[in-house]
Amino acid sequence: MFDSLSDRLELAFKSFTGERKLTELNVAESIKEIRRALVSADVNYAIAKQFTERVKEKALGTENVLKAVKPGQLMVKIVQDELTELMGGQAAGINLKGSPSVVLIAGLQGSGKTTFSGKLANFLKNKKKKKPLLVACDVYRPAAIDQITVLGEQIGVPVYKEEGNKNPVEIAAKAIAYAQQNKHDVVIVDTAGRLAIDEEMMNEISSLKEALQPDETLFVVDSMTGQDAVNTAKAFNDRLNFDGVVLTKLDGDTRGGAALSIKYTVGKPIKFVSMGEKLDTLDVFHPERMAQRILGMGDIVSLVEKAQEQFDEEEAKRLEKKIRKNKFDFNDFLSQMRQIKKMGDMKSLISMIPGMSKALKDVEIDERRLAHIEAMIYSMTPKERENPEVLNMSRKKRIARGAGVSLDQVNMFIKQFDQMRKMMHKLTKTPGFGGGGAVPKMKPGFRRR
Repeated sequence: MFDSLSDRLELAFKSFTGERKLTELNVAESIKEIRRALVSADVNYAIAKQFTERVKEKALGTENVLKAVKPGQLMVKIVQDELTELMGGQAAGINLKGSPSVVLIAGLQGSGKTTFSGKLANFLKNKKKKKPLLVACDVYRPAAIDQITVLGEQIGVPVYKEEGNKNPVEIAAKAIAYAQQNKHDVVIVDTAGRLAIDEEMMNEISSLKEALQPDETLFVVDSMTGQDAVNTAKAFNDRLNFDGVVLTKLDGDTRGGAALSIKYTVGKPIKFVSMGEKLDTLDVFHPERMAQRILGMGDIVSLVEKAQEQFDEEEAKRLEKKIRKNKFDFNDFLSQMRQIKKMGDMKSLISMIPGMSKALKDVEIDERRLAHIEAMIYSMTPKERENPEVLNMSRKKRIARGAGVSLDQVNMFIKQFDQMRKMMHKLTKTPGFGGGGAVPKMKPGFRRR
């Protein structure tokens, strides 16, 4: 995500190397590269031009200010502020004030509406402590009702559906009545999409909005479609006047044009971003944090928030005691692995650490290696998990057979585990050791492409 844009912006800032201040000459050179970077990222040329003009105006307006700051650093700060503003300035929360609150989901077919509906239900249930109800109003796409039913089962959220009823307005109205009777405080209405914008589709979604009077109407767009996503959003907004945008598939090969342009073009905030198929991969969109990631600064705040969501204080205290006694075992390691996996995919997490996104650009993180490690631990007996020192050659061979890996892989894992355990115990002797938290570094699956 945004790798190409980040690289080109970094190139644009190199014109300030060795410079003592911002001048018309070096600013003009940098601005030209920034504009090219934005256009290459599928940002509309007119938007890119206005953006760079504002950057230029601010840069030249500060040429005699903040002399202690290097010109390159100052330019990065100006671009960061402008990127943040371009994407909305600040996070926009979801509006839930009804009883029940109704959230209407709209978008083209294939944009990820149904998956997002499941993710939103999961988000509201687990993070906002709501009691959501999913409503299957896509009455045209084959297996759409089956898909949302499966999603509901996976996250433990009920789905209201009516087999054979082809009237989405009627289905949604009955669903709201059902929600009131069963004390559901949020109703999420998944609607039908089309392969392209057409009058029939617009009439249907407009009728749904008029009948339901939803608290929130969210438009879901596939970020991989770039500028086309922005144009589609504008067409929908002109007819529907939705409240916010959801960008899906940000983990794909996206150049970033939709994220950078959609707020400027439509005038509506990006409220959520979604990555991957896992139902816990939904995040509130923070323009400032996204700007930092685009500029290679990472996103430590989001990383800490994800860690805090999985943090168990009692478990951390228990783990600290075991580490101090050098009793950290494979059960503890497995528990920590699970906590990390709940935070999201590994490469996405590591990219939030400043500088790591670029460092790992050509590194493939094979999360199947983590599955191999889990299989090795599951192939151990309870005694072996609790007492790593009992693992002799015959036991290792049995573990390798049970996990479907080689003996060398088992030996490497046990060696790394032993080194890690010794290092963790040594850290307990360090002043200020607080214990608990995530597992220190191993080498689960990194290799150069």
